[in-house]
Amino acid sequence: MNITFTFRNLPSSEGVKNYASEKIARFQKYLRSPLEATVVASLERHLQCVDVTIVAGKKRFEAKEESPDMYASLDLVMDKLDRQLKRDKSTQTTRKRGATATSRAKQ
Repeated sequence: MNITFTFRNLPSSEGVKNYASEKIARFQKYLRSPLEATVVASLERHLQCVDVTIVAGKKRFEAKEESPDMYASLDLVMDKLDRQLKRDKSTQTTRKRGATATSRAKQ
């Protein structure tokens, strides 16, 4: 697992790095190949913005969120990524079972 951090218009923070690393490490259970993550934290006017990109093999997941608090932005981004990864995982298991997502929805 490789995580790259970039801070724009604000000083680097070990607390933010550790918090984001712990959250991103939880996503490894959804992915077979090792993940590479890029976290960009920036300050735009009065909002703390976080942009996270996760690449695992051929798959790419991205999310961006902004709020007045950096940790709240990280939580919101991780929620978005969690939904994306779970949706992708459920699509894979549905295909393995022989049914498509549209045929299951009609039943």
